[in-house]
Amino acid sequence: MQNQDSSRENLGSRLGFILLTAGCAIGLGNIWRFPFICGQYGGAIFVLIYLFFLIALGFPVMVMELSLGRASRRNIFGAYKTLAQDKRLKWHYPGAVFFLGNVVLMIFYTTVTGWMVAYALKFATGAVSGLGAEGVGRHFGDFLANPVAMVGCMLFAVVFATAICAIGLRKGVERITKLLMGCLFLLLVGLCIRALFLPGAAEGMRFYLWPNPASIEHVGILKVIVEAMNQAFFTLSLGVGSIAIFGSYIDRDHTLPKETLAIVGLDTLVALLAGVIIFPACFSFGVSPDSGPGLVFVSLPNVFNVMHGGRFWGTLFFLFMSAAALTTVVAVFENIIAFLIDELRLGRTAASLATGAGIALLSLPCALGFNLLSDIHPMGGESTFLDLEDYIVSGNLLPLGSLFIILFCASSRGWGWKNFLAEANTGSGLRFPAALRLYVTVVIPILIAGLFLLGFAKQWFGFDI
Repeated sequence: MQNQDSSRENLGSRLGFILLTAGCAIGLGNIWRFPFICGQYGGAIFVLIYLFFLIALGFPVMVMELSLGRASRRNIFGAYKTLAQDKRLKWHYPGAVFFLGNVVLMIFYTTVTGWMVAYALKFATGAVSGLGAEGVGRHFGDFLANPVAMVGCMLFAVVFATAICAIGLRKGVERITKLLMGCLFLLLVGLCIRALFLPGAAEGMRFYLWPNPASIEHVGILKVIVEAMNQAFFTLSLGVGSIAIFGSYIDRDHTLPKETLAIVGLDTLVALLAGVIIFPACFSFGVSPDSGPGLVFVSLPNVFNVMHGGRFWGTLFFLFMSAAALTTVVAVFENIIAFLIDELRLGRTAASLATGAGIALLSLPCALGFNLLSDIHPMGGESTFLDLEDYIVSGNLLPLGSLFIILFCASSRGWGWKNFLAEANTGSGLRFPAALRLYVTVVIPILIAGLFLLGFAKQWFGFDI
């Protein structure tokens, strides 16, 4: 079933593949979003349910997406076109719609990535030092209202990713991702050690790791289950091909369940350790752990400002966030670039420049959208381009794209269950059980469809469970 292409670039090592794929999944979704969602929905109880759904939902879909890439040696669009048993159904047409999720994601993700880099510089230069609680919030609001700063942040992320991808898959993307991931883990360990020695850290860790039914009384167990399932599903960035592309760059020495376990493990480790940083800090300095997205740009800077050596630790924290965000930007850029190389036959340099120019142009409304709001509350209630684009990707393209992958792999008129199993289980290591067919093709689609419908009802009709 494998479509060999001798001219296609390949990654230089298995470690590079695991770090690159994990780097795509490890981003603001599980470092920024995970801690405040965890704080809102019960701490340790949320964590346990999240871990369950990460394996029950995310793991099978990631194996499927990697299988499509490795079997076809193409991007996700090309995989649907190459592997479909019934060519008349044109599987690649809806596949192209889901693939556009990569573009929509980068339209807002590049801007937020730039925020992380900017705040690392702000802490390093002392720009936010000495500001009181209101001053930190006002500073962030002024930052969002500055069009030069917003566009500059976005362009930095775009130019960085474009340059890295243009260098090449091994010399650019793989090498830089290894470096960024190495820095990420070093910073993560250092920040965790510092957080655990803060006064009152034990109380934060107890909230985070010791299940307490009283912590979910205000939201209810059903809502905690739904939010944990939602976070587990979205944290892996499945459904739009950003994972499949790296499957197309690897050999067949190891089974894909084995590779997926390593990727999911790294992704989960980073998310959990991010909580080890944030919850002790919150409890040590009286910050509410359920304070929402503003936790990172308003609440935590206040913590660093009153912490001994806070300027240093604040700089390290935002460097850590920057590394996580930049690995995702580079990985998703590579997916878009691979599409242009595979389908339009562009060279890597031309494809990289076209991707960078296109994303920069499309990102301008998002970057400028923040300063169009005169009195924006930091990460508060007013709707922005970011809200809309995030809903399009997280609420629609990711779940529906994953449903489409399952349908394609399960249907005899798509790729077919036997073909999927043969590819997934080629190589040494953990095998995907054939007995899970009913669960994967019936139960998981029902769960994903339920998440999609709940999100749709909440977005458009104000429904809440």
